[in-house]
Amino acid sequence: MAKKALLIGINYPGTAVELRGCVNDVHRMQKCLIELYGFANKDIVIMIDTDKSCIQPTGKNICEELKRLIASGQSGDFLVFHYSGHGTRIPPGIEDSDDSTGFDECITPCDMNLIKDQQFREMVSRVKEGCQLTIISDSCHSGGLIQEVKEQIGESHMKPVDKVKEQIEESHMKQPKLGIASYFLNIVMNLLATCGVSKSQRDRGGGEESFRGEIELEKDETLDIKTRYLPFESYLSLLKEQTGQTNIEPVRIRQTLLKLFGEDPSPNRQRGLSDLGNCEVDAGDSGASRLNAVTDNGILLSGCQTDQRSEDVYVTRTGKAYGAFSDAIQMILSAPRKDKKKITNKELVSEARVFLKKRGYSQRPGLYCHDRFVDKPFICY
Repeated sequence: MAKKALLIGINYPGTAVELRGCVNDVHRMQKCLIELYGFANKDIVIMIDTDKSCIQPTGKNICEELKRLIASGQSGDFLVFHYSGHGTRIPPGIEDSDDSTGFDECITPCDMNLIKDQQFREMVSRVKEGCQLTIISDSCHSGGLIQEVKEQIGESHMKPVDKVKEQIEESHMKQPKLGIASYFLNIVMNLLATCGVSKSQRDRGGGEESFRGEIELEKDETLDIKTRYLPFESYLSLLKEQTGQTNIEPVRIRQTLLKLFGEDPSPNRQRGLSDLGNCEVDAGDSGASRLNAVTDNGILLSGCQTDQRSEDVYVTRTGKAYGAFSDAIQMILSAPRKDKKKITNKELVSEARVFLKKRGYSQRPGLYCHDRFVDKPFICY
């Protein structure tokens, strides 16, 4: 039985959307895997953008390493992929999307070469029978990161129109005392929130300001909060800056990404990493058959729902920085438990929801996996 992991932390230093806690999340997860779950340090690959001696977490590099990790896994093995960084989503109407949420949910590598939910689904579909892949994504809109995996805990796969309908029905049941104009304005605001537009963005016009906020705590403690959400307009600006292409059309963003970065990362590797295993794929296994199969060997723990943001936290007094969801995981795992059995995936996500709500965060973590993994221990037995 092998245990292997790929840990990604991207702080985007020097950019307008710089974060503080993502690289720290990676180091805490590395320590957790070694001390609590028996992983060997040599079997953990780390990709961060604050240390140029490390492999940089570009879209191509992340895909290559994740494919390599998955290809190395055999029956009985446990694989972990942890991502802390910005998430974004390509909205519907810009180009065709058959996503069940209406958007393409993506993670944002340091070179802006987005990795979309369809790509994650294709990679997860390659996990071998009997091998288990646990994905922890502490990023915005992470609830929809793997297409077509069953939602066990969460509200991400309810269509926006159904969410608004549900809100209207609830409002009728509660018989609000709002005027008719205010009543329908409230419904519109709920719809905007469902589509990923927060109140802070509406009030302040989005942009860089939408990344900032402060929370005053007891004992003169202050938390400086940044959301790990990258608005589409901000993403386009960074993409132009990174690539030097100034004529990028929002309505053709998917074709543009394909033109700039290519459809599939090259299998050629020249970075000299220690081998994690055979990365060849069965030539007889067609892409269509993989995508049509149920991707039931992957487990996703998301930091929030598809229409929500995950928070990046900086403690002003101590200088500590972390993702709110990553911190919740580490605090829960380190807490003494009455029973000796390992915490299950369901228990961890449920407790993380309670943990974050008590601390004033609005994000609601989610669990996406086959039924048989819901009550299995987190990461490994």
